[in-house]
Amino acid sequence: MSEGDPNVLTERRERVWLVTINRPDVRNCVNGETAQLLNDAADAFRDDETLDVMVLTGAGDAAFCSGADLKAVDTLVTRPGQRESGPMGFSRITNIGKPVIAAVEGYCTAGGLELACWCDFRIASRGAQFGVLNRRWGVPLLDGGTQRLPRIVGLGNALYLIETGALIDATHAQRIGLVQELVADGAAVERALAVAEQLTTYPQLAMRNDRKAALEGLSLSLDEGLAHEMQVHRSTAADPQMAAWLEKYAAGDRPSPFQPPS
Repeated sequence: MSEGDPNVLTERRERVWLVTINRPDVRNCVNGETAQLLNDAADAFRDDETLDVMVLTGAGDAAFCSGADLKAVDTLVTRPGQRESGPMGFSRITNIGKPVIAAVEGYCTAGGLELACWCDFRIASRGAQFGVLNRRWGVPLLDGGTQRLPRIVGLGNALYLIETGALIDATHAQRIGLVQELVADGAAVERALAVAEQLTTYPQLAMRNDRKAALEGLSLSLDEGLAHEMQVHRSTAADPQMAAWLEKYAAGDRPSPFQPPS
């Protein structure tokens, strides 16, 4: 059952938290109220240890999110706490500590692209489209796009998107590493939930610490990163769950392998 304000729907699927931007009539663009609800949904996920993975998506098949509601920009910039959390709701939050997957159908543009880049990886339908369309109106990227997009697709690809405002299709997006899986139209959420469910079956501390080391290591030299990796995983080595899984391995118990889409 969904709960909360209609502008953002949240749904618990066992250990998965499904968050849906629910403004399909305006291509799921974000106003101040919606941004606050997204912030609340991210906080709830971070603080609930019974939730392991979050899936972010948009209602309907026309858009994941088309960015900020340019007819209500004042509600974004005057929202209490927006400087800390980001105009679009949670783009400046970096302490989630658990995997987040974007499930993209339709347009993923402007601030919506920034929200998708906030996620760990992106699963998109073949009809999805991506772009920094705010370039056309002189609206800057203020939700992490200038920082996360180059880290995901490389500087040249990022500057191409940022400077031209080009709208690219899902195949192009996958080719440059913006999208990790392509699925049939209408199947992005279903696939993202299936991936999320499999992630919940893994020992969580090792995965979360690997995630932490990878993200935090981006700004470090290789030597510093290797030392940081070792430091992060000190808690992993003492995790009883890892010991239990190693016992299963020794006994010949093998979990089902992850299956990318064909």
